[in-house]
Amino acid sequence: MQRIPEVDLLRNTELRLHALFLQGVEGDALAYRRFLQATATHLRAFLRRRLHRWPDEVEDLVQESLLAIHNQRLSYDTGVPLTAWIYAIARYKLIDWLRRHARRDSLHDPLDDVPAGESALFSSADAEAGEARRDLAKLLATLPDKQRDAIIHTKLDGLSVREAAGMLDMSEAAVKVSVHRGLKALATTLRDAT
Repeated sequence: MQRIPEVDLLRNTELRLHALFLQGVEGDALAYRRFLQATATHLRAFLRRRLHRWPDEVEDLVQESLLAIHNQRLSYDTGVPLTAWIYAIARYKLIDWLRRHARRDSLHDPLDDVPAGESALFSSADAEAGEARRDLAKLLATLPDKQRDAIIHTKLDGLSVREAAGMLDMSEAAVKVSVHRGLKALATTLRDAT
């Protein structure tokens, strides 16, 4: 039996999900249901690998990601691979969860009886997540308010352009322009820093 290379499996998954998604957006309810079911399976695996310490949270994040995908389905750019778009939304939901989790955990007193080896393991993961949040906050702080807020609402919070425009009291076009200019400025800042 011949084994299918992983690249072909990924391409087939992309093509199948893309076809189901487009059929669903055009009104085929059965195709859209199949798209959501297949996407949920992929998201569970994706999130389980990242939340192995919190397995009970996986299903909630899968549902939050599916809801965000559904809410943003009309803003999907068909020039971008669908799976990349899906995983980007899931990553934003995961980052939001980690941010909420870190805030909630910071309100608790540390345990004095944690073995030294265990505390080092947890503290290094928490430190990396904290550093990433601080770095992101520093980068976003360099942007003008409109650009920063547009990026936070659309890229980090997972709102649609229409929802962000309503929250920011801006036109949808202005939100898109602000996001584009903000991301371009961040890319320049990162490129100059390296």
